[in-house]
Amino acid sequence: MPESPSKTVAEAAEPRPVSLPDSPPAGSNKAPRVAAASLIGTTIEYYDFAVYGTASALVLGPAFFPSGNPTVSSLAAFLTFAAAFLSRPLGVVLFGTIGDRLGRRRALVASLLLMGLATVGVGLLPTYETAGLLAPVLLVTLRLLQGVSMGGEWGGAVLLAAEHAPPGRRALYAAVPNVGPSLGFLLSTAVILPTLNIVGRDGFTDWAWRVPFLLSAVLVVVGLWVRTTVSESPVFQDRASAATREASQASAASPASAASSVSAVSRFPLGTLLARYPGRLLLGTGAAIGGSAVYYLTIVYSLSYGPKSLGIPQNTMLTAASVGAAAGIAITLPVARLADRVGRRPLMLAGAVGSVVWAVPMYGSLSTGNGLVITGAYTVGLGLLALMFSPAAAFLAELFPARLRYTGASAAFILANTLGGGFAPLVATWLNSQWSSPLVLGFYTGGLCLVSLLCLLALPETRENDFTA
Repeated sequence: MPESPSKTVAEAAEPRPVSLPDSPPAGSNKAPRVAAASLIGTTIEYYDFAVYGTASALVLGPAFFPSGNPTVSSLAAFLTFAAAFLSRPLGVVLFGTIGDRLGRRRALVASLLLMGLATVGVGLLPTYETAGLLAPVLLVTLRLLQGVSMGGEWGGAVLLAAEHAPPGRRALYAAVPNVGPSLGFLLSTAVILPTLNIVGRDGFTDWAWRVPFLLSAVLVVVGLWVRTTVSESPVFQDRASAATREASQASAASPASAASSVSAVSRFPLGTLLARYPGRLLLGTGAAIGGSAVYYLTIVYSLSYGPKSLGIPQNTMLTAASVGAAAGIAITLPVARLADRVGRRPLMLAGAVGSVVWAVPMYGSLSTGNGLVITGAYTVGLGLLALMFSPAAAFLAELFPARLRYTGASAAFILANTLGGGFAPLVATWLNSQWSSPLVLGFYTGGLCLVSLLCLLALPETRENDFTA
């Protein structure tokens, strides 16, 4: 169970705003627009990430890491994919500090701009044939910047939507940005598939792989315009106003006391989080780790593994993953609405149990080589993922107090993504080099989903938590 530490003197002095009444909070009339802005930004960020993941599976290995061994080239490409996950914690520290101290909106605008610049940069890179070792060095550098951006994106998008939400609809509004990952993947597929069909595999490998990266520039301009026009989180504004009043009152009595009471909780949110809520952070990370594995093994690794190891046509794999992602999108918001009524844990537990059971049949379907069978298995698997993933946005945010919420929710989600998703393609590539069977993917994924199940059993329901505190 998460710890309930006793208050320190500094924390006792920290301003605590009055709970909101049973009416929409300030600015909630703009809640749908804010949720839409969060979704647009998250979709763009995950489009950028999905484009790189798909390009890694299709072309980036030979283009930037040429080798006589296809497995070595794939491992190198997936290693750069994992590199972005290694830099995500830096994004949590950077954007979490900005979001908890200066505002959610500022952090989100900065993260989107950084992602856009890095993605367009990948599209402009020279290949190994042109620039030699400089090419992979630049690619890894831009991937690290993408990872920093992603470290701040999810938590901020979820919080901006959730903290604008009317009472009783927090899970629903928080889940809107959660549609972004699957929507971003579908958008990337909608660009990559026609490009492949128009120019062919050789043309795509030669030059057309750059097109999806360069198109990101247009999407980022739209996303920045939308995000700069929405209001700041009312929960953050209330806390900031209360903190200012408290500091002014304390300063009049004792300037030194005012400085210590405010800075103790605001200067370095990650330090406070690790000192006071390590259990919540670890269990929250574990609760999300299985879903991360399902997502990245399905929409990244299997797109490479199916064609290269099993001879399944590339379009078949892209179609199966796209249909499954669309099914997940279709049920994400209904699941979130149900989570507002019955709680977050029951649905997440159901999704975790289902994923443990379904993981082996899901990836075992690849052995059939049948597009309909694979599509059906992926649709069920990504539907179960939606049961875990949709309520997770509100659940992780509700585990942490408002002053640490951006950092806490982001850290739990990003660590889960890094451990469960970022290294999944690398681990899966190695596993299949040792045991040439798609069943090993199911056992690996099922094991991580079991970890999520156990962590969820150790955590309490959060639906009734005071979200303003």
